[in-house]
Amino acid sequence: MTQHLTERDVRDIATYARIGLTDDELVQMTTDLNSIIDTLKPITEFDLDGVTPTFHPIGSLSNVMREDTERESFTQEVALENAPKQQDGSFLIPSILGEGGDR
Repeated sequence: MTQHLTERDVRDIATYARIGLTDDELVQMTTDLNSIIDTLKPITEFDLDGVTPTFHPIGSLSNVMREDTERESFTQEVALENAPKQQDGSFLIPSILGEGGDR
């Protein structure tokens, strides 16, 4: 097996990703990552000369979203009709931070 990554490389990656590794885990992770890279080696052997890159697997997919146009909507009263609690034209919801109560 070829040594693509050193233990220092793996430790740096783990530090960057904020993953704590023991010395034993570092050795195992280095072995595993190098094995994965070796497994992917056949991909580099394909002849891709003349192959046009694709940017989306579905090909000519285009944006199918509607235009963002202004239209009539709910009134404030209708929007608040089913609110369990409301205050001054707004939804009143339980506080999840701080001293509690409704906000």
